Amino acid sequence: MSTPHPSTPRPAQILVVDDEPDLRTLYELTLLREGYRVEAAGSVAEASQHLDAGRFDAVITDMRLPDGLGMEILQRIQQDQRGERCVVMTAYGSAENAVEALKAGAFDYLTKPVDLKQFRAVVASAVQATAQLAGARAARPVDDRVDDGAKIASAVGSGGAAALERLVGDSEPMRIVKARIAKVARGMAPVLVRGESGTGKELVARAVHACSQRSDGPFVAVNCGAIPENLLEAEFFGARKGSYTGSAQDRDGYFQAARGGTLFLDEIGDLPLAMQSKLLRAIQERSVRPIGSTQEDAVDVRIVSATHKDLQSEVQASRFRQDLFYRLNVIEIAVPALRERRGDLPALCKALLARIARDAGMPVPTLSAEVLQLLAEHPLHGNVRELENLLHRAVALSDGDMLHLDFVDSTLQPSELPLREPAAPIYAAAPSAAAIASPPKGGAAEVPNDLQGYLDQQEREILIRALQETGFNRTAAAARLGLSLRQIRYRIARLGIATPNGDGADE
Repeated sequence: MSTPHPSTPRPAQILVVDDEPDLRTLYELTLLREGYRVEAAGSVAEASQHLDAGRFDAVITDMRLPDGLGMEILQRIQQDQRGERCVVMTAYGSAENAVEALKAGAFDYLTKPVDLKQFRAVVASAVQATAQLAGARAARPVDDRVDDGAKIASAVGSGGAAALERLVGDSEPMRIVKARIAKVARGMAPVLVRGESGTGKELVARAVHACSQRSDGPFVAVNCGAIPENLLEAEFFGARKGSYTGSAQDRDGYFQAARGGTLFLDEIGDLPLAMQSKLLRAIQERSVRPIGSTQEDAVDVRIVSATHKDLQSEVQASRFRQDLFYRLNVIEIAVPALRERRGDLPALCKALLARIARDAGMPVPTLSAEVLQLLAEHPLHGNVRELENLLHRAVALSDGDMLHLDFVDSTLQPSELPLREPAAPIYAAAPSAAAIASPPKGGAAEVPNDLQGYLDQQEREILIRALQETGFNRTAAAARLGLSLRQIRYRIARLGIATPNGDGADE
């Protein structure tokens, strides 16, 4: 009889399914030393007999068995709505099998030959996830009349419920998003959050983390488009002392910092192809090699990524690796644009105004029905971020308790927008494609006395128009003009363009 695991009132029960006796014995001994109770099977039929006889906290199964596939065991657990978390073991190089298993509902996967340290960590996570689900089911109200929101909240715990509440809105699209978050948070499958700029993709990623069994671990958010290309490898994987000029000590990368938690890769579509290849290997092998090191570090992280780009189109255009796309897009969460859930506007305005007022130390202003109607009719191309910018401006310009939203600032022609005088450039900038403007109606443009000044003015007006039409969202405006985020930041600073909130929005 094994010694009970000190952190649980009873030993967790594990079912191990593998047709190789030596490996089966190795897994059994490893788990027994961890304090678990273990039963073993060598085929799909034997595993079915064990499942018929009782319940387990986790099931670990090889993919290929003499009488079938481990997927059959996984499918049975899913179809019978059993509580066991299933971990699938796949042969080295069978990445497509691992992705297939995760899509079918596997909690996690392990690559053979199995690293025992990783094996123990994955099993512990699976057992913890099963215990969380059992506790949530026990606390769930029996009354069938309880609404879906209450059922989701009871299933994810208080921390997860609080994170879901930050996703303001009770429209049908948002209920679908929240239900999907609660469901996908249970496993370790990579999640791709897709949506337009300003829709709140990072809030969704944080909710996935908060609803998972990894919520006590770190949440590390990385903007992939904001890191200089020559620093990407060191930032992601770490570096050893002396590995490059100025490296005075060992430093961890994002993967090491996110151990035991979630690594959120925002704007994943902006990663260069060379780095995409290295990221794919890190995800598949669950290990990274810091710069200057001869050893690989095992890392235990869940990957959640986000993009406003159409990654399938990027794959077809050879700007994004197909194998990395399929590895990241195991589960997709589509965040709706604000125009698809305008019924949430009153609740969103209330929440945003409460936050703005709290930050400013002032009473929460009242939004009239007429203003809400104006907002409902406004395009809001920049989604929730543009809405927040509008409300920030309205609060700043308000002179009473009643808030009157003025769209004048959002509808000015580019030449009418307030501008700061640009600093004199140290070097004459070459004219950009955006600066080549069409000649005015009625004839060719006059030859300017100051060509650089003329080109600057044309470029300034085009940039302002693009920023205005995207709710002053720099990333969206850059994409519209065929520029990178760094390029548009440089142009905004060089041309002295004033944005409504001072420093703009970059999602």
